[in-house]
Amino acid sequence: MANCLGQRLNATAHPKVLWAQQLARRAPVAIRPPASAQCCLRRPPHGVAGRPFLGQQRSLVCAALNDDPKQQEAAVKADVGKPAESQPIQGAQGQSGSQPASLQDFPSYPPDFVRRRLITFIGIVVGYACFYLTRNSLTYTAPVMVADPLLKMDITQVGTLTSIFPIAYGFSKFASGVLGARSSPTILLSCGLMATAIVNIMFGFGTGMVWFCTFWTMNGILQGFGGPCCARILTSWFATKERGTYWGMWNIAHNLGGFTAPILAGTAARSMGWKWGMWAPGIVGFVVGLLLLFAVRDSPEKIGYPPVEIVKKPPQEPGEPEKPKEGLLTLLLNNVLKNPYIWGMALTYFFIYVVRQGVTSWFVFYLIKAKGVADAGSAAFRVSGMELGGLFGSLLAGRISDWLISRDPKGGNVGKRVQVVMGYTVGVAAMLLAFWSTPAALPWLQWATVFMIGFFLYGPQMLIGLCGAELVGPESVGASEGFLGWVAYLGAANAGIPLSIIVKNYGWNAYFTSLLVACGMALLLLAPMVNLKSYVQREASKKKRA
Repeated sequence: MANCLGQRLNATAHPKVLWAQQLARRAPVAIRPPASAQCCLRRPPHGVAGRPFLGQQRSLVCAALNDDPKQQEAAVKADVGKPAESQPIQGAQGQSGSQPASLQDFPSYPPDFVRRRLITFIGIVVGYACFYLTRNSLTYTAPVMVADPLLKMDITQVGTLTSIFPIAYGFSKFASGVLGARSSPTILLSCGLMATAIVNIMFGFGTGMVWFCTFWTMNGILQGFGGPCCARILTSWFATKERGTYWGMWNIAHNLGGFTAPILAGTAARSMGWKWGMWAPGIVGFVVGLLLLFAVRDSPEKIGYPPVEIVKKPPQEPGEPEKPKEGLLTLLLNNVLKNPYIWGMALTYFFIYVVRQGVTSWFVFYLIKAKGVADAGSAAFRVSGMELGGLFGSLLAGRISDWLISRDPKGGNVGKRVQVVMGYTVGVAAMLLAFWSTPAALPWLQWATVFMIGFFLYGPQMLIGLCGAELVGPESVGASEGFLGWVAYLGAANAGIPLSIIVKNYGWNAYFTSLLVACGMALLLLAPMVNLKSYVQREASKKKRA
């Protein structure tokens, strides 16, 4: 159709033809087979008309092919209002094809798109921060609960609650990533946050361990909806060349939620009772979850924009039947579990989380038992820089990986990010050695060392998740993130009892040796993936070969 139209336009020098031809070249339009003998240039789908990058809001009819004004007017009226969702949107040069145009075809993103994307991005950052808030509420409420004589709780019962959560959360993250592949990530994100908020509120009405265990297990299950949904939304709105930067910025939601929890939950529990330590985060989470329904959208296509980038699939053979849509289990098996690089990323995540959880769970005890720090308050100050360092580290890691990709677009995009992960992992090992040897008489040096441990540790935590998302197709991002999250939390679980046994039987030197071995294992697993290409790159290569 596009070739036919171009030939007919070039076949005449009629002024109206030249006018229509000029506009067709400067503005992308959607072309559909005409109802009559006329060739029509029609307006884009509903919601796209009037966008700055599309130019005209009204339909254009190649009026020069038929100079009858009445027919021209009738054709325009008939064309306006017809559904065009199934029609392809053409590229910046008016080229036609089976794939819709990408926003990368344009010199810069339109202002309206940038504004809408910013709202969505802020939504997933604040939303995931609230997931962290409702996840950490018990941590800062538990001391007040233990002090309440009516509850008759002790440290062992609190330990039971904190052990239940990661088990439920790990399996939930895996299941929600797979089952949510065919659902709206915005709805799952919003409803999941509101549900976990309600669970926090219901927890506050309890008086016994059965009640507490039931609702805290439910909280772990519902928390699994957060990460995979945010990953799907983010990969839909941001192209590969900028994704690392924004993934790193989204990752600060971990730090934001972790920073807010002691302020909101801890203060509320101390000043108004332990129940308010659960109710206050629950109320905030429910309100934010409700707002997410109106602020966040699944993808640019949902509101009439082209996708940010196109996955170029190999051409289909003539007469070959269209492949049916894969089921959820087939999707998980073929795209995730059969991908050896996903397994490599997952095992790397396992060891990174052993180090992360090993640091956060045991550094305070190490300072008190081995370094002779006076009390838990002094020890807590010395390790307080980890979250702050993690914030800067994750932001810079994403930026560096994007810079490496832009410098060499032909290389493997995932491999570039893997190189950054390896550099950061070496940094973690170096800072662990530094902290191990720093004397207790230098508290500020210990604080700075922990800051750098957080800086180097949160970079791999963020980028491995991004690599997992870029190794699979858009429909499998949630399943990939869920699987990676499940394996990561198995690693976190192994930083509990196993490390405690190592410390008890072999001492703190064996503890640090174990963390360094975990860093070494992560580097060995990453080494074969330094040139790894993303899913988009692999599909483009297949198309070229075809």
